[in-house]
Amino acid sequence: MAAPQITEGSVAVEGQTLFYRQAQPAQAAPRLSVLLLHGIRFSSDTWLQLQTLAKLAQSGYRAVAIDLPGLGRSKDAVAPAPVGQPAPGAFLKAVSEALCLGPAVVVSPSLSGMYSLPFLFQHNHLLKAYVPVAPICTEKFTVEQYSQIKTPTLIVYGDQDAELGQTSLNNLRHLPQHRVLVLQGAGHACYLDKPEEWHHGLLAFLQQLE
Repeated sequence: MAAPQITEGSVAVEGQTLFYRQAQPAQAAPRLSVLLLHGIRFSSDTWLQLQTLAKLAQSGYRAVAIDLPGLGRSKDAVAPAPVGQPAPGAFLKAVSEALCLGPAVVVSPSLSGMYSLPFLFQHNHLLKAYVPVAPICTEKFTVEQYSQIKTPTLIVYGDQDAELGQTSLNNLRHLPQHRVLVLQGAGHACYLDKPEEWHHGLLAFLQQLE
């Protein structure tokens, strides 16, 4: 199998320049797009080093990992909201349009919940599916708001993540179309602790979307 091509680039979003990495399938057209966000201590480089970008592309998906504003190689970009506060859903809509993603699967760990949750509630037609990994800001939305969303969701957390893992699960489980992936023995950045189980669970979820 030909190795996927991984490229780097930058894209203008709402007057800010964001860095991204992208992996595309070597041969066929992509089955769908996956947008990978990241936590406060991480960046798109996390998904490169973990080989998530490569594994997604090898499985036929277009995988795009951005560096969020103020972080990684987007550190000069100004975030649309203070850290920990929900950002306007229009921000990820603009990211999606700038990268020509179409309806995409959004993978959203930790800090990136401040971006992905407003996007889910305000523009859910642009989400093919949602993969929250112990995100922040889940408590800022009501049970009623969650219950309206029909987007297929894979809730991921590590069983050693006593705070955000449990809090986010308790709120996100009100999404009607959800399933749960618990990574045993893993902490908050559970995909780093258990990469094999993470990739297996993510790819199995993507497979059944088609």
